[in-house]
Amino acid sequence: MTDKPIALEDRDKDGAKLFSPSAGRNKAVIAESLALRLPQAAKILEVGSGTGEHGAALGGLREDIIWQYSDPDAQSRASQQAWAQPYWPAPLTLNMCAENWWVDLPRYDALFSANMIHIAPIEAFFGLAAGAAALTDCVFLYGPFLLGEKSAPSNLDFDRSLKSRDPRWGVRELEFVKHIFAEAGFNHVESLNMPRNNLLLEVRR
Repeated sequence: MTDKPIALEDRDKDGAKLFSPSAGRNKAVIAESLALRLPQAAKILEVGSGTGEHGAALGGLREDIIWQYSDPDAQSRASQQAWAQPYWPAPLTLNMCAENWWVDLPRYDALFSANMIHIAPIEAFFGLAAGAAALTDCVFLYGPFLLGEKSAPSNLDFDRSLKSRDPRWGVRELEFVKHIFAEAGFNHVESLNMPRNNLLLEVRR
């Protein structure tokens, strides 16, 4: 999705497993929220799975879930495989900027992506929405969003920091995100306030 570093933070390592400080802070609350919202035996595609800790946290709460990791980075995929439940499929190499990246993939009960659309060019977000329209009726996005004049100062600061690293990056306006998903057929939106001025956004057909 970008030729920039795959993470904005230093990560610890234990064998193939990578440990993300940000995932360590948010994985439990994300897993608890998703566990309440996903149907029984749900098959979930995670886009930009990073270390793999989000899927592992949910797997610890919901053994019925089948979690499909994906990431364009080989080291991240190795970490995801190390975190995975033994009955989960191998991580996929998916790039949201690739044309028709969703071709040949099965249907999923939901797509999930954490902290991806702001640390990537806007084309990656467009690709995510287009692929979601082909693969599922439900998408969960976690991360910071801008809320116009009501934006949290910390998110505005983060937006400026991201753009200083790469002008293609940036915290996305919530209304813009909702608009793009609406154009892709996802017209029902629910947002859940999360710690540190983040949101868990659920969009459905």
